[in-house]
Amino acid sequence: MKRINIIFTVIIILLQSTNLFAQNTSRSARVTLSGKITASKTNTPLQAASVYIPDLKTGTTTDENGNYVLRNLSDGKYLVEISFVGFTSIVETIDLSDSIQKNFILSPSLIENETVTITGVSTATSTRKTPIPVNIIRRENLFNNVATNLIDNLTRIPGVSQVTTGASISKPFIRGLGYNRVLVINDAIRQEGQQFGDEHGIEIDELNASRVEVLKGPASLMYGSDALAGVINIISFQTVPQATIKGNLLAGYNTNNRQRNLHADIGGNSNGFVWGLSGSYKAAADYKNKYDGYVFNSKFNEKAFGGYVGLNKNWGYTHLYVSKFDQAVGLIEGERDGATGNFLKLVNSNGVEAETIVTGKDFTSINPFIPKQKIQHFKIATDNNFKLVNNKMTLVLGYQRNQRQEFANVLAPDEKALYFDLNTVNYNIQYHFSEQKNWKTSIGVNGMQQTNKNKGIEVLIPEYSLFDIGGFLYTQKRMDKLTLSGGLRFDNRSLNSKQLVENTTVKFPSFKKNFSNISGSAGLAYEISKA
Repeated sequence: MKRINIIFTVIIILLQSTNLFAQNTSRSARVTLSGKITASKTNTPLQAASVYIPDLKTGTTTDENGNYVLRNLSDGKYLVEISFVGFTSIVETIDLSDSIQKNFILSPSLIENETVTITGVSTATSTRKTPIPVNIIRRENLFNNVATNLIDNLTRIPGVSQVTTGASISKPFIRGLGYNRVLVINDAIRQEGQQFGDEHGIEIDELNASRVEVLKGPASLMYGSDALAGVINIISFQTVPQATIKGNLLAGYNTNNRQRNLHADIGGNSNGFVWGLSGSYKAAADYKNKYDGYVFNSKFNEKAFGGYVGLNKNWGYTHLYVSKFDQAVGLIEGERDGATGNFLKLVNSNGVEAETIVTGKDFTSINPFIPKQKIQHFKIATDNNFKLVNNKMTLVLGYQRNQRQEFANVLAPDEKALYFDLNTVNYNIQYHFSEQKNWKTSIGVNGMQQTNKNKGIEVLIPEYSLFDIGGFLYTQKRMDKLTLSGGLRFDNRSLNSKQLVENTTVKFPSFKKNFSNISGSAGLAYEISKA
């Protein structure tokens, strides 16, 4: 607890100093980026082309004349992404030391040749300049594919696979490694929810995913050892263009398991005040295959709600995210009647547990039977970026609570056989030095404080408390077509596990462990051509 207090004291001091710097720089740091975007062959203006600055989380779209304007930006060098459906994207570093006008010409193309990533790097970087391969999947691409869930959708990427135990349950694997070796990030916060188990998914509103970045390879320099195999970065909320209110409505239906999907989201941006709301509902009956027919109790239903509010100003930005995920999933036992081969279900027969043959209505219900599980995940986080004279500081803080409950007693349906209650506080503080002679350098500290409690009748893992902290230095050098990147990292993790005694027998002995490690990585990327 003392360590958490020290961290929050340091954060408060940093925020106070940040406000002072922001006040001193805000008077003279307002710049504007404007221009026109046209098609190369016809020289006609492109309406609704996107202009986005990832490091500032701000952007806009062109009007009917192809013109765009981004006002009230903080000065500095930024990577700008220009994109339009059916045309090649342009990723270019622009020096915004003063207001400038910049025109772009896009060429028709069926393949997106370049885009920007924020995964595994300290600041936004072109995917052609990162030594570890990163795949970018936009929202429209996700909806163009037929899949049972988001992870199933991502398995179309070479090297990405899944372990699945039902239509709603998939765990990602990257090049053969998964569970605690693949890090899942959602809106800047690493997702923590009993990753060791394969009977529940990633506990994220998958219908609200606006963009997914999949890094295939070790990313421990930025995230620690849990990113040994790679990172799946799911971005739910993206800031809409200035002076815009934008919404989406999605509905879907799968015939096999009668799965119905419904999603709605809306977001706005008024003079730098940004906000967004989303809600999703998914439900499915039992799925069918050619061997078993309908598989009893493979049904599920889930609800998810979320929102964010924030400010995008010339001193940087501050965003607050809140989300709630609630899912009920049936657990497939596979018990069958010896005479007919039909599936069996547990029932309460006058206070006695009994088995009976499953009927047609049992297959079409969306409410799971016992055994079943209920998973809830609540998350609140703040993502901040402050300009400090010529440098900048990013600060991410988050709290999440993951509750997984399993019900197995048909005579006492509300009795929790298993109940994991996992509470996690995440922090990530980074200081980014201004670019000097094509060198970009960042230092940072990140980690988490975590506690796990058992509130069910049975216990699979001991109760524990964990504190994790890591410090790193990351640098990048651009030399024409060659980009060098690398750094060093130090990690320390302390684990305190409690003793568990059942009927005078010690099931889990208490122990304390402390782990430390120094690691480093280096890589290069060379652009042979622009195509």
